[in-house]
Amino acid sequence: MVAQLFSLSSLFVMPFWFLMVVLPFWKWTQRIIQSPWIILGPALIYAIVLLPIFATVWADVSNPTLPGVIELIGNESGATLSWVHFLAFDLFVARWIYLDSRERNIFALIISPILVSVLMVGPVGFLIYMVVRTIHGLVRSPNLTTIAQPVTK
Repeated sequence: MVAQLFSLSSLFVMPFWFLMVVLPFWKWTQRIIQSPWIILGPALIYAIVLLPIFATVWADVSNPTLPGVIELIGNESGATLSWVHFLAFDLFVARWIYLDSRERNIFALIISPILVSVLMVGPVGFLIYMVVRTIHGLVRSPNLTTIAQPVTK
């Protein structure tokens, strides 16, 4: 069952990635991506995989050691749990980048490859976006104190 959940987890997130990367201006993309519930699929799979091994996971994450983490992810359930964790949080970060970049009017052809980098190498993609966001703010704003501030409505 865990192997099927591993495969299913990618299927849950790929439609949202497709919308953000390939159809960023489609009228339904922003409406769909605005919902934090797009993380529901991987979150449910995570919970299903986690419940039977909760005690082991809790012991390893509450007092993490490298050997403990290696042991945790060195089996089917642990690897699936880790993979689904990556998928859920990468999607959450990509969702934020997509929405933030739309509010800031950052060109979609710049954002799409950044979103792909978030999917493939999450934290590096996030760093790339933060650099682009900062440069965009410098170019667009004479007031340098607003660059790192969140956009307020």
